Amino acid sequence: MHYVATLGEARNLIKERDRFWVSVCGCRQAAGKCGQSRMDVCLYFTPDFPPTGRDWHEIGRGGVEEILKEAWEKRLVARPFRDEQTLTHTAGICFCCRDCCGYFLNPQELCDKGAFIEATDMARCTDCEECAEACPFGVREMREDKLVLDRDRCYGCGLCVSSCAEQCIKMVPRI
Repeated sequence: MHYVATLGEARNLIKERDRFWVSVCGCRQAAGKCGQSRMDVCLYFTPDFPPTGRDWHEIGRGGVEEILKEAWEKRLVARPFRDEQTLTHTAGICFCCRDCCGYFLNPQELCDKGAFIEATDMARCTDCEECAEACPFGVREMREDKLVLDRDRCYGCGLCVSSCAEQCIKMVPRI
């Protein structure tokens, strides 16, 4: 039902809509708090989709922009979700973290990989470690002060791109 997207893709999905609803994230609600971001980051594009958490209400485009800003600043992963009936239409977006979100804490929770995958110019990489710290999927790790990649683990969130001061990472279409 969920799939991973870059924040740019999330923004494009949002641009296609006129109305929005938000609720407290069900994972954050179950945990009782979140050490990474605010609680109300589950965005819905339709009023008839059942929310996963409390405080479900309609918000304007300004409120949506605040959520996108939070996602950027706190390095949240955009996980759009499809309607449960047909699994063809995107019904909203969860903005997930590594602190309390079930997707990262429970390896059995399913999520489709996104349309993009990382591409790193290793010749320009300075092995600064910032992208490894930003990657929630374990694609990037440091071994003996060198960046090592496991691209098979890349879900396509793009958080590594925004963390790279050298601008040697980009997202490319997944083949």
